[in-house]
Amino acid sequence: MDKFDRIFELHQLLANRRHPVTLKTIQAELNCSESTVRRTIRQLRNTLGVPLEYDSDRNGYYYDRDARGLYELPGLWFNAEELHALLVSQHLLDKLQPGILTPPIAPLKKRLQDLLAHRRCGHPDIGRRIRILQMATRPTAMGHFRQVASAVLQRRRLRVLYHGRARDQTSERTVSPQRLVYYRSNWYLDAFCHWRKELRSFALDRLQPVETLAISANDTSEEELDAHYGESYGIFAGPPKHTAHLRFSPQAARWVADEQWHPQQQSETLSDGSYELHIPYSDPRELIMDILKYGPDVEVIAPSELRKLHVEKLRAALDNYTPE
Repeated sequence: MDKFDRIFELHQLLANRRHPVTLKTIQAELNCSESTVRRTIRQLRNTLGVPLEYDSDRNGYYYDRDARGLYELPGLWFNAEELHALLVSQHLLDKLQPGILTPPIAPLKKRLQDLLAHRRCGHPDIGRRIRILQMATRPTAMGHFRQVASAVLQRRRLRVLYHGRARDQTSERTVSPQRLVYYRSNWYLDAFCHWRKELRSFALDRLQPVETLAISANDTSEEELDAHYGESYGIFAGPPKHTAHLRFSPQAARWVADEQWHPQQQSETLSDGSYELHIPYSDPRELIMDILKYGPDVEVIAPSELRKLHVEKLRAALDNYTPE
């Protein structure tokens, strides 16, 4: 622990205690010698002007809150672990396509890197040591993203052109944006569609904002949003209508048993090592794609419609390899 960390840790220790802290307690918490503790105390008092007092009756140090109220260290203070965590978080945000926070956060990132280098807390180039992989990312125009994000935060309606993949058609909509969702490496907009008169989810890469309107957006409660978008499976919203009953082989169970497919899933490990999963869903399209990933290591037990769809998909895949 360097002197910056010791100053920070001592400040945290004193600020969080209501009674004087003894020298031995400080030594134990900072894991350093008595002389180092006394030197750190002098740095807090003399260099930073901390209202640090000594209570001879209780044989301990404390902050004089009556003099200045709750004291805070001047400037930006983090220990080494917090600096590293901030840089990792910034790196993650920077890698989310599009780089939504890269320009405004760049000065802070440089400052954090300089602090790490000055304090010799390890190499500050997080990008070389943290690798972030995103699969099947669909590019989103930065201008469109900013316009949608601004409408979400400022609570303004949007007039948009939306090209749906399912019908391969473009339609004009007026929507009240509710929230942005980052799901499986892509961005979506949860919004109330004034044309359909219901909540819908729009893929941002298929959304072209035409105009931000001066009309305030309709607000939907968090409870209603969570009920509509969170109860069913994946990105497809709506109350769940069915429950999928899946059985995985003992080999696949080693991985599936550690995964959460749905917050309300129910599961059971059988005596032979196989694993059964019960998942609520309304639309089978995304669920069937996840089931197909496991090939021969999964069987759809119920409902019969989902089992039939699974068989059809497997046979269609096999037809691609029919010998000539």
